[in-house]
Amino acid sequence: MGVLAASLTIITAFLLLSCPFASSKTPKLKRFSREYDGPFNDTYRKIFAVESSANIINDALQITPEFSINVVSKPQNKFGRVMLRTPFKLWDGQNVGSFNASFLMNIYRPNNDIAGEGIAFVIAPDLSPPGNSHGQYLGLTNSTTDGNSSNQIVAVEFDTFRQDFDHDDNHVGLNINSVNSTKAESLSNHSIEIAPNRTVFYNVWILYNGSNKVIEVYMVEGSKNSSTVKESQNSPTPPMPKTPVLRSELDLAGLINQKSYFGFAASTGNYTELNCVLRWNLTVDHFPGKKSPALTIALGVCVPVLVLGAAVFGYYLHKKRMLARRSNSNILGALSCLPGMPREFQFNELKKATNNFDDRSKLGQGGYGVVYKGVIARENLEVAVKCFSRESIKGEGDFLAELTIINRLRHRHLVRLLGWCHKNGKLLLVYEYMPNGSLDKHLFAGADDEPLSWMFRFKIISGVASALHYLHNEYDQRVVHRDLKASNIMLEGNFNARLGDFGLARALDNEKTSYAEAEGVLGTIGYLAPECFHTGKATQQSDIYAFGAVLMEVVCGRKPGSKIGVYQVLVDWVWSLYREGRVLDAVDERLGEDFVAEEAERILLLGLACSHPIANDRPESQAILQIISGSVPVPHVPPFKPAF
Repeated sequence: MGVLAASLTIITAFLLLSCPFASSKTPKLKRFSREYDGPFNDTYRKIFAVESSANIINDALQITPEFSINVVSKPQNKFGRVMLRTPFKLWDGQNVGSFNASFLMNIYRPNNDIAGEGIAFVIAPDLSPPGNSHGQYLGLTNSTTDGNSSNQIVAVEFDTFRQDFDHDDNHVGLNINSVNSTKAESLSNHSIEIAPNRTVFYNVWILYNGSNKVIEVYMVEGSKNSSTVKESQNSPTPPMPKTPVLRSELDLAGLINQKSYFGFAASTGNYTELNCVLRWNLTVDHFPGKKSPALTIALGVCVPVLVLGAAVFGYYLHKKRMLARRSNSNILGALSCLPGMPREFQFNELKKATNNFDDRSKLGQGGYGVVYKGVIARENLEVAVKCFSRESIKGEGDFLAELTIINRLRHRHLVRLLGWCHKNGKLLLVYEYMPNGSLDKHLFAGADDEPLSWMFRFKIISGVASALHYLHNEYDQRVVHRDLKASNIMLEGNFNARLGDFGLARALDNEKTSYAEAEGVLGTIGYLAPECFHTGKATQQSDIYAFGAVLMEVVCGRKPGSKIGVYQVLVDWVWSLYREGRVLDAVDERLGEDFVAEEAERILLLGLACSHPIANDRPESQAILQIISGSVPVPHVPPFKPAF
């Protein structure tokens, strides 16, 4: 009893000392992440507040009214907003959260008319625009409120009509409580015209770092082959440019309301334009809501009493549990350090979702464990649950590596992580469910199944290339995937590609160019670059080699390790056909003539270039994107495969 009494004394003292300071800790950031890829319809009105003249029509968010280019009467002096209904607390004291927004927009002026007025991405304290916020006010302010600090509005404007205070009629600006931008940059300096007299879709990225208190805006023209809303929504996102069109210091603390909304605002004036958004991805690291004072006081009184009682009546159980928790310390410690830690699912919730991990729900299996399909009933949410095997010696390390990396990755061609679960030694990751499964299932379907069309094959290739470029160049650390293959490429309902399975992926330190595993080379035979067997190191170039194998696999409809005649592997067979001047004979015969010959030849030659035995002679991801789009030619491919 002496030991117990001493323990209770220490616990009591600890509680009394710690309680006054508990409420002063900075709350951990929570992460909100959603992808609204469209096409948009009225079901999205549950998610978005569609205010004033805005509408959801023709598969897009129309921030100002849609109209036919042939009508005489245009919607002049209109304004509207489309706002996400979810509010966020973006600052707490001097601590500020971060956000990343990316969207595809189209601003179109009919015929040869003058454009007016513009569109803005906005953070606002309320969903509705103020009255009479047409014309120069862009649905943000009006003649009475403009410039007032009580507006608590921050916006990034894309302005198409020059007012007296404007830089020009083609600029991007940072607006704080006013439409008179605190900083503006002409987009003409970046060879961008916001509202040309033709259909142009622009990809925009707005990145805000709450730690550095800096906002950056990036912008690039979308696919030139897209002329309709649906074509543009289905087209792959090009890589984010390296140089922002606007960069500015911005401290949101005290500037905006603690409960603020994200969305879009736009207006027309005496001149008109179409202002529409075709897809929108948003990630916000925000603070949890503030507890009421009464609840804080009640917790401050009750919790110490309950803990003290638990210490008296459950001393033995407490000691026993502490021993059990030590085995989880590495995982829980790592999870607590993750920025914007993803959602934690309850094990029983996932057990119920997968019908007790029924084999009939199994989607796939590998060395890491098993993936099951599940449905979170209360949210009607389809998920893929990845269960790490107990037999996997590195299960815990793979779990943490995958969770740590993919938790921070945000790209429309990467499988999205929804959350995690750790219960009694069981490790699970929860991903967005991909209804069309993995690419290999479609490439190597049964003889009676329709072959994957060329249009979808080319679309998938473009998407994976975009994801690879993001990992290698756009993410804040260089990431090597190390297991790029057809079975790790997942397909959405519309056959957009999503690269998944980051169990072997590793982020490289800035000064490093490779990653070596103590156990030696890891990956899948057929996709492994030859230098990996000698050096044991994974590099961006070895990822490129694997991508080359995927390119030929997609075009040829054959696995990389396929033996064809005297050739032991697919790449050697394709190289021989290229040397003989008949590389198109490698195209999947099930396609017949139903493919674009110029595209197929370009992809096959790119596949050979990526398969070059000398790592430094392989193209980089930026060049790969340009080659696929046809904007630059394929690099020279020698007729004979070079020696390693």
